[in-house]
Amino acid sequence: MEIKLTLTNKKGETEHITYRDIESENDFKGKKIKGCRAYCFLKGQFVIVYADSKGYWTPPGGGVEEGESIRDAVRREVKEETNMNIIKQRFIGLLEVAGPEQTSFYTTSACIVEPLGDFLKDPDGEITQIKTIDLQDYKKYSDPLLSTVVDRQIDRASQAKSFMESELNIL
Repeated sequence: MEIKLTLTNKKGETEHITYRDIESENDFKGKKIKGCRAYCFLKGQFVIVYADSKGYWTPPGGGVEEGESIRDAVRREVKEETNMNIIKQRFIGLLEVAGPEQTSFYTTSACIVEPLGDFLKDPDGEITQIKTIDLQDYKKYSDPLLSTVVDRQIDRASQAKSFMESELNIL
């Protein structure tokens, strides 16, 4: 599935956003991925983090470091922002953001996670809180301007969660 949106960013510039469902790393091979987002599930609950500097709740994620694989970037970001380990991961989406100066790509993954201990702090200091919510409550925390994309990502993440749980024999 493909979803296209046109939005105005914080600088007042027009951005063209294209979201595409993907199945694996092969679907973004050859593209320079700028960032990643992880729709994480812990014991059936959806994990979100509070980005204090941005003032909103979001799934964990962030930038891809030079020389880092996208899969490793997702693992690192989830660990840094939640103090959780990814047990199982599937790539579910690719977001293309075309602005006036550049085009950037971002991946979306669905993940089953387990805590490594209590959340103390994000090394970057950006994430100050984490919590788990019922999946049906995600709209309370998402940007209404991106609702069609977020709705699709949530659907894909929920489907991937069920598949991954069956692979792991989680009931």
